[in-house]
Amino acid sequence: MRNAKIISTGMYVPDNIVPNTYFDQLLGENVSDWLEKNVHIKNRRWVSDDQSTADLCIEAAKVNLERANLKPEDIDLLIVCTDTPEYISPSTASKVQHKMGMRNAATFDLNSACAGFVIGVDTAVKYIKADKHYNHVMVIGAYVMSKYLNKTDKKTVNLFADGAGAVILSATEEAQAGYLASEMRTQGEYCDWMGIYAGGTAQPITQEVVAQKDHLLKFVKRFPGELNPNVWSDMARELAKRSNTKLEDVDQFLFTQININSIWDTMDILGLPRDKAHTIMHEYGYTGSACIPMALDEAVQLGKIKKGDLIYLIGSGGGLSFASSAFIF
Repeated sequence: MRNAKIISTGMYVPDNIVPNTYFDQLLGENVSDWLEKNVHIKNRRWVSDDQSTADLCIEAAKVNLERANLKPEDIDLLIVCTDTPEYISPSTASKVQHKMGMRNAATFDLNSACAGFVIGVDTAVKYIKADKHYNHVMVIGAYVMSKYLNKTDKKTVNLFADGAGAVILSATEEAQAGYLASEMRTQGEYCDWMGIYAGGTAQPITQEVVAQKDHLLKFVKRFPGELNPNVWSDMARELAKRSNTKLEDVDQFLFTQININSIWDTMDILGLPRDKAHTIMHEYGYTGSACIPMALDEAVQLGKIKKGDLIYLIGSGGGLSFASSAFIF
């Protein structure tokens, strides 16, 4: 039976390292101690003024193609998952396709905030399984939130960062390899709790909007601390049922990297060792749509994930959107 498997991973982060001490000076108070103790963030990467989301996508795509031993023209479909796009229109994916020479690839962007990459992977799987014309699909999660940060807002400015992570999924009939199951959920009642609320049709950019910094990222309301751990653990149990696998057999869980305590709480709820959930926020901060593919790539490069391993991807993002997917790597 035709299935889809992940054949390569790749990531890219900007060269510009921003340490916690930068925010001590920026905000005029010691935030370094809190960041390291409570969220385990020490550094993060921000783009330079002349870098954009497409630039990060292109660099991650190059690594991905090289590791897959594929050429740009081998890609049949490119999906870019981001809520910090190159433009409002046209799609970021169209620019990446052009710059990369992926002349045979159809393209589209997918915006489901920080859950986008997992949903993008699930979408790629469905294309491969349903249509024999799609044999190699690249999915990129990309994030350049530094350009949407209010530099005086200590609730956001020291958490969010930039990066891109990519995978290539390919058609396979290999037994015991590839996609097993997935699930998506939405809790739309949280749609106005966190986001970038100006720049679309509801609130176009005006001088007044810019003056009030309404075009930048805002935490409007505080999310319940138990929300992600409760939903993630429930989705993990449901994913085990759908994939006919056991939670204790999962080799690595890749969660949205917004809060290490949410990840640890989830693993504790499931009764599993915390080291089965690889984390990357320590050096990269919170990279939104990019964090799960970045964590996946780093875990692969470190040997924490090997061929034949069972992995669960579980993401959440503004909206609120949630998505999970199980693979034999």
